[in-house]
Order: sequence, then structure tokens, then C-alpha cells
Amino acid sequence: MLNLERLRTLDALARHGSVSGAAEGLHVTTSAVSQQMSKLEREVGQQLLAKNGRGVRLTDAGRLLAEHAARILSQVELAQSDLEAQRGQVVGELRLSAFPTAARGLFPAALAALRADHPGLRVRSSELEPEAGVAGVVRGDLDLAVVLDWYNKPMPLPDGLVKAAILDDPADVAMPVGHRHADRAEVDLGDFADDEWITWGEGEFCHEWLMFTLRSKGIEPHIGHRAAETHTQLGLVAAGLGVCVAPLLGRNPMPEGVVTVPVRQRVRRHVYVVWRADADRRPSIRAAVDALRRAGEAVK
Repeated sequence: MLNLERLRTLDALARHGSVSGAAEGLHVTTSAVSQQMSKLEREVGQQLLAKNGRGVRLTDAGRLLAEHAARILSQVELAQSDLEAQRGQVVGELRLSAFPTAARGLFPAALAALRADHPGLRVRSSELEPEAGVAGVVRGDLDLAVVLDWYNKPMPLPDGLVKAAILDDPADVAMPVGHRHADRAEVDLGDFADDEWITWGEGEFCHEWLMFTLRSKGIEPHIGHRAAETHTQLGLVAAGLGVCVAPLLGRNPMPEGVVTVPVRQRVRRHVYVVWRADADRRPSIRAAVDALRRAGEAVK
């Protein structure tokens, strides 16, 4: 009889590609991963791992069993979802992530509501950029992830995920109070062709969106500074170091010395939450989505 926890360890190894990655994903030590794999190899009577430089790789038998393990664990997840749905109780553990401004703007209200309404549910949250959150849900490290895309640049999602809209998040241009456009009712992004931009980190989805959007208008942006957090970007704006795109979600309170002006052709982020389709019937998933939507409705 194959041990489910050992199959879960093998599945984590296949998904993460290393013992340390599997250990981190399973929240155990690397020695625990090695011990589980040694026991699994004895159970099946075949070598599942082989040395690969300083790491390990799956053997042919390991890859074959890992494929079965993924299907078995998906069926177990589905069975647990069905049992939770039949029982109708919001209990157990829920792991979720959000990109930084959503964690700031949604999590305090949503997680407090879940604690008050469902004391039998234990929630663990973390800040992750959208791509990392989606990857965590696909791997099974997370149950839900709050992610985003932009009105003109959708983020592709892997098969097997379900999503629900949380809110549409309008974004303005933030500039110092003394900026030449600070007293205008509306602006175009093209009005800032000669300004220095404060943007997100290289390779991040929001940074790539800004580059795509400005270049589509024939503007090669001047990047002055990079910062992952909106409030860091706004602090740099307040110091007169450039302009930035400032979504509403998570940006308040605004620092002194900063003015935000709406964009004439409305700029919006679509904020939504994703989870695995095989967990769709879990009451805890539904409760979390409802709490996030209520928190989104309160954003002003």
C-alpha cells in the first residue's frame, strides 16, 4: 500500500525540482523529505531519485510514480472538497497570498471577517507577486492567490484554475504638487513623455505593463527609480524624483506633497482571486472569496 504522505513528498519534489524546494513547499526539513523518499523507495522496491551534481533528479520510475501521485493527490483534494461541501462547515486551514497593495488594501478587513465569522478556520497569508501566487496555487503550496491584470494586458492563467473578480481598481498618475500638470482635471500618459518614471522591479508584471503601454503610445520611458511597494514609489514622488502610476487599492494615506490626477482614457487593474478547480466546492474557499469581495466593495 502506497503511503499518501510519501506520495505528497514525491509530488513536491517533481514540482519544485529540488529537495530544498520540496521541503519549503511542504513546510518540513530537508532531512524529513529525504527520509520520506527513502521509505517510499523501499516500499516500491525501485530507485526513485538519482544524484545530479550537488542535487537530485527523478529516475524514470520516479517520474512515472510522480505522474500517478499528482493524479492521486488531485482525487484526494476533490474528495476532501466534496466532504467539506457535504458537511457545510468552514474549518481547517487556508493558505492564501496577495500582491503587496492587495495585501495592504484587502487582507486586514477580509481576514478579520473570516476570523470573526469562522473561528474554526485557520488562515495563513503571505505577500507574493501575481506570477508567484499563481505558481503557488498550481503547485499546491497555496489554496488561493489574489492576483491582477491590466485593462489592456491580461495575465494568462494555467489550465485547472478557477477565478473570481474582486474589484476593478482605478489608477491615476501621481506627481509632485509643483508639477506642471498637478492642477489639471485629467491627463494623458503621453503628457509625461519627458518625465522620469518611478516603476516596479524589472520583470514584474506591472512594470512590463507600464513599458508596454507607454511604448504603444510611441514613448520610450525614462526610468529613474524602481520600488516594489506603492508607498515607496509615492515617497519618491513626494521628494520630486519623478511620477508614477498610483492604483487606488492600498495607496491611502497619501504622503504630503503628492497629487494624483485621473487618466483621460481610464487606466484600471482587474483584481481577482484564483484557486484550483479540484478545490472548487470547499466551503472555506467560498467563504474567503466572499470576504475578499466585501473588502473590495469597501475600497474608496
